[in-house]
Amino acid sequence: MAVDIKKLFNEDLPAGMAKNADDAKTIGAKYQINVTGEGEWWIDATASGPVIKAGNDTADCTITIAAEDFQKLLENPQANGMQLFFAGKLKVAGNQMLAMKLQKLFSYK
Repeated sequence: MAVDIKKLFNEDLPAGMAKNADDAKTIGAKYQINVTGEGEWWIDATASGPVIKAGNDTADCTITIAAEDFQKLLENPQANGMQLFFAGKLKVAGNQMLAMKLQKLFSYK
């Protein structure tokens, strides 16, 4: 089932992070998520967060992915994440190890 990506980043994840604020801060990173055709979001999951806002800002890890591929990633993060990464459809800049922690963040939705 397709996820409304804008609703996910603008409503669902911010609400989930607010409910799990202390846990979200343990991720300890700032992310820039760029979903081609949908938008760009900056996520602060550090001690000063948690915050999600539309737009760009300085990040420890930047993820760039097409909307169609992002849907696949949400369906099965473990299997599809590696497959998309090695196919060049999931681009990670900065600290690539932090990309692995995103699964925890998306569990709050």
